[in-house]
Amino acid sequence: MRWPNRFSTLGPRYFTELAAQALPEPRWIARSDELAADLGWPADWATRPDWRALEVFSGAATWPGMRPLASVYSGHQFGVWAGQLGDGRALLLGEVDAPIGPQEIQLKGSGLTPYSRMGDGRAVLRSSIREFLCSEAMHHLGIPTTRALAVIGSPLAVRREKVETGAVVTRVAPSFLRFGHFEHFAHTAQDLDALRGLVDFAIEHHFPQCREAESPVAALLSEVARRTAKLIAAWQAVGFCHGVMNTDNMSLLGLTIDYGPFGFLDGFDPLHVCNHSDHQGRYAYGRQPGVAWWNLQALATAMLPLMGDDAEAASDQLLDAIDPYRAELPAAIESNLRAKLGLSSAQEGDAALADDLLRLATAERTDYTILWRRLASFSTEPGADNAVVRDLFVDRAAFDAWAQRYAARLAAESSLDAERALRMNAVNPKFVLRNHLCESAIRAADSGDLSEIERLLKVLRRPFDEQASAPREYADFPPDWAQGIEVSCSS
Repeated sequence: MRWPNRFSTLGPRYFTELAAQALPEPRWIARSDELAADLGWPADWATRPDWRALEVFSGAATWPGMRPLASVYSGHQFGVWAGQLGDGRALLLGEVDAPIGPQEIQLKGSGLTPYSRMGDGRAVLRSSIREFLCSEAMHHLGIPTTRALAVIGSPLAVRREKVETGAVVTRVAPSFLRFGHFEHFAHTAQDLDALRGLVDFAIEHHFPQCREAESPVAALLSEVARRTAKLIAAWQAVGFCHGVMNTDNMSLLGLTIDYGPFGFLDGFDPLHVCNHSDHQGRYAYGRQPGVAWWNLQALATAMLPLMGDDAEAASDQLLDAIDPYRAELPAAIESNLRAKLGLSSAQEGDAALADDLLRLATAERTDYTILWRRLASFSTEPGADNAVVRDLFVDRAAFDAWAQRYAARLAAESSLDAERALRMNAVNPKFVLRNHLCESAIRAADSGDLSEIERLLKVLRRPFDEQASAPREYADFPPDWAQGIEVSCSS
């Protein structure tokens, strides 16, 4: 393998080189052989003796060419400036050339670093399984994300709310650059040369189309804003809640990054808060678009020192640079909702039609994923009762009034039910990683049964297919006990 390790060329102002702290008695918990194949690795990559993969990805060894390091960044957490942060429990092993392009490989939970602050540098099995499954699930939903190659477990005792066992998850992405990397050199380190060097690095390696712009910094921000708009619109479409949208958890490349207290909506509620550490509800599902805009403004502010001496003019230019987010996000959300409704053309009133369905769903906490999936079976035939959708609502009259409008809208574009159903099922997943499904896999793993992780992963790789062989409960309403699941920042 060839390891270009481009980030390491930036120099020691940006990171600390150090070795991982090996997990004792490591064992494989889960692997994505599909991702390994994307990296160009052989099918037996995890078991061949000369690769020593279990040792490498548990932190006990490295491959030739790897250059382990922990990067420094800062950020705003829950809207408050937190100062210096950094890879407190993560270690970038290096960047490998792959058929899908250069990919950074990172361990999460590999031990103390200079940026661990008061933490222990470790991850627990529970959080590692959650991140592994959701990273791969989001990828197969078509949502930009970091990927997960493997989870390795250990009997190592790690204390969170209770004592749990330790684990390391291996993450893969084209880059782990965050908004917080730029905030660090603008505010904490106040190192203008380092900030400029990081911007130049990002443009050279990840945004080369910005290189020849009149203002490369502004062009970079505009591209980041567009990618962020696309990402947030995709989250909203599938009912994904990130849970901790701090600026240090925002990817410069527009990827979903840092899976902690995430969740997919069960009953639809725009004010749903998936993170029990978020006492003010800052990162509620319906507030994610606004938070992303706030974070983009924080990133633009970090770039201000690079824009010349006229602070007011520079500020205006940078705000203009991120302004595409405000136009492209609602357009992307409307486009996604139109696709979820199965509409093949854009007409006036489409946004209101979608909004009114969501209002009905909000009033009754209708299951978000099941509603959209069942709507594909909606029949426009005269006299059709559409009970499979109608029965999701207690207020039948309200649904009937909406259904009449929906049927008229479909007729206005001469929609054919069978063709529309195919379109809708291609964008409205049948299977998402609900918290109770993840919890069941974790409980089984705690007792030594890893089969549920593999079974769940297999289904989540085809979220839009019917999959008659999949366990029924994977696509059913959540059980009553699911209401008691709590996930927090330690998750």
